Amino acid sequence: MAKVKTSFFCQKCGYNSPKWLGRCPSCGEWSTFVEEVVSNGETERSLWRKPDKITSKPRLLSQIDHAEKYRIITEDEEFNRVLGGGLVPGSLILVGGEPGIGKSTLMLQLALGLKDYNILYVSGEESEQQIKMRAERIPLKNERCYVLTETATDVIFKHIEMIEPDVVIIDSIQTLVSPLVDSGAGSVSQVKECAAEIMRFAKESDVPVILIGHITKEGSLAGPKVLEHMVDTVLQFEGDRFMTYRILRTIKNRFGNASELGIYEMLSEGLRQVSNPSEILISEKTEQLSGVAIAAMIEGNRPLQIEIQSLVSTANYGTPQRSSNGFDPRRLQMLLAVLEKRGGFRLGTQDVFLNVAGGLRVDDPAIDLAVCSSIVSSYEDLVIPHSVCFGAEVGLGGEIRPVNRVEARISEAAKLGFEKIFISKNHLKSIRTENFSIEIRGVGKLEEVFQELFG
Repeated sequence: MAKVKTSFFCQKCGYNSPKWLGRCPSCGEWSTFVEEVVSNGETERSLWRKPDKITSKPRLLSQIDHAEKYRIITEDEEFNRVLGGGLVPGSLILVGGEPGIGKSTLMLQLALGLKDYNILYVSGEESEQQIKMRAERIPLKNERCYVLTETATDVIFKHIEMIEPDVVIIDSIQTLVSPLVDSGAGSVSQVKECAAEIMRFAKESDVPVILIGHITKEGSLAGPKVLEHMVDTVLQFEGDRFMTYRILRTIKNRFGNASELGIYEMLSEGLRQVSNPSEILISEKTEQLSGVAIAAMIEGNRPLQIEIQSLVSTANYGTPQRSSNGFDPRRLQMLLAVLEKRGGFRLGTQDVFLNVAGGLRVDDPAIDLAVCSSIVSSYEDLVIPHSVCFGAEVGLGGEIRPVNRVEARISEAAKLGFEKIFISKNHLKSIRTENFSIEIRGVGKLEEVFQELFG
C-alpha cells in the first residue's frame, strides 16, 4: 500500500513545515498550522492536457516576435483601464474583495458584456437560479454566456474542452477541489494545486481566466501568498458596503500600470461606471466651511481632484489624538511637525482628524500642500475658497517641492472649473502658463501659501 505523506501548512501565509509549530516563523501568527495530505502515494499528473500539444523549444531572444498580443476589449472601460487596455490572452487575473462588496456582480456584468465571445462562468458558491436572478437585474444580455455550478476541477476542465470558451470566470478559487489533493476545499494545498492547474490551462490554451478570491479580516487575500505570485494580475475591489461607490484597484499587473484604479457606483441594476471620478470625490456644498482643501493628485495614469477634510480642536482628554482616514498616519505626524516647527502653529495640544472624501486611499505626496492648508484652515477657522486647489509636496524645511506630471494635474483642475492652483515655483521654468485657462501660482515656502490664502 502506498504511503500517505502529510505536511503542516500555515493557514495565514502558506508556510510549509514537516512538523507542527506553535508560531509561524514566516508571518508570526500563533496556532495557524494545520496538517494536510500532500501526497497519497499515487503518481501525480496534471488534470489539464491540451490535445495535440506542440512541444515547446528554446528560441533566441532575437527570434521572438515582440509584437504585443491583441487584447480582448470589454464593455467595461474602467475594467479595461485597470488591466492596462483589456484582457490579455492566456492571462490569469485574481480579483479580491470583502464579502458582499460586489465581486460576483462585477464579474457577471463583465461576462454579459462580452457578447462576441464564448464565456464560461463557473460558480462554486451560488446555484444557477441565483445567478439567473442576478443576471435579470443587469441590463445586459449575452446569448453566449454559459453558467456552470461545479467545484471539481476535473469536471470543469471536461466542460471547458466541450464548450471551448474564450474567457473563463471562476467564483471562487477557494471553493474548487482537485482530486490530486486529499485536503478539503479552501485549504492551502487545494488552493495551490487548483490555481496551478488553472494556470497551466490558461498558458497552454491562451484563454484568459479570472479568479475571484476571498480576503481575510485583515484585508489581505486569503490562502497562500504564492497565489499572488502565480497570477499575472491582482485586483482589489474595495469600498464601504453601506456606501454606493466601489473602487477597483490594481495591486499587481504584468501587462500594465500597477497603480490604476476604476470607480463604480452600486445601483439596483448593477455597477455603473464613473467616468469622471473627480465629480464624486468633491462634495457639492451650498456653504463654505473651514478645514476643506482640494488636492490635484495622480492615480496611475488618471488625474483626480480629491477633497481633503480636516478638523482641529482642543484636546480635552489628555493626550492629543491624531487620526486619519485614507491618508498615511505617519506622514500626517510629519506634516504636523513641519507646521509647528516651520509655521509656528501650536498643534501639540490639539486633536487633529483628517479624512479623504469618497473613501479613497491616497499615497501621492502631491497632496501634502492640500493637507497642510486644510489643517491650518480648520485651526484658524478660516475658509479656503472653493476655486482654489493644490498640487505640491511639502519638505521637512517647509519648502514646496515639485511633483511629477504637473501639467496633467493643472489640466484636470482647469477642466473642473478651478480658478487657481498652487504648485512649486520650480515648475514655472518648464511649463507654459499661457496654455492653461487657470491661474498658476508658483510658491517656494508654506508661509507664502498661508499669507495668500489667509492674509
